[in-house]
Amino acid sequence: MRLNIFVTAILMGIAVSAAHATDYKTGSLVIADPWSRATPKGASVAGGYMKITNNGATPDRLIGGSSDVASSFEVHEMSMNDDVAKMRSAQDGLEIKPGQTVELKPGSYHIMFMGLKKPLAAGEHIKATLIFEKAGKIDVDYDVRTMGATTGKSMPGMQMPNH
Repeated sequence: MRLNIFVTAILMGIAVSAAHATDYKTGSLVIADPWSRATPKGASVAGGYMKITNNGATPDRLIGGSSDVASSFEVHEMSMNDDVAKMRSAQDGLEIKPGQTVELKPGSYHIMFMGLKKPLAAGEHIKATLIFEKAGKIDVDYDVRTMGATTGKSMPGMQMPNH
């Protein structure tokens, strides 16, 4: 009996988590599953992740954005050089070529929410506006995952094994 209740609770949690995964469309772009990680108290930065698909015939570029939870918003790129991780602002933004899907993820391109006004907690949603060179502005909600999340598919408050 207890096992059935536990399994039912897990399945309901998966259904609720899936219900929060949202896609957004602006122009020829589709923004899928925006997410971030919870932050420890006192943290001043957080990362933002998502997939952006360009279904159009011309390239577009993510050039910036904003969020109520941070004083600034930057598009960043991360690279490895001689076993040293280097992160820097993508000065020209992030190009999304026609037919291409670009994934912003840990260890790669990502959004930096800088000057956090409060810690981000697993299970909450934060609002942001993305700005594209051609498609313009679009408002999105980021799902906040656990501190150790590696993808946007983990359930809030739970650590998921990496396979």
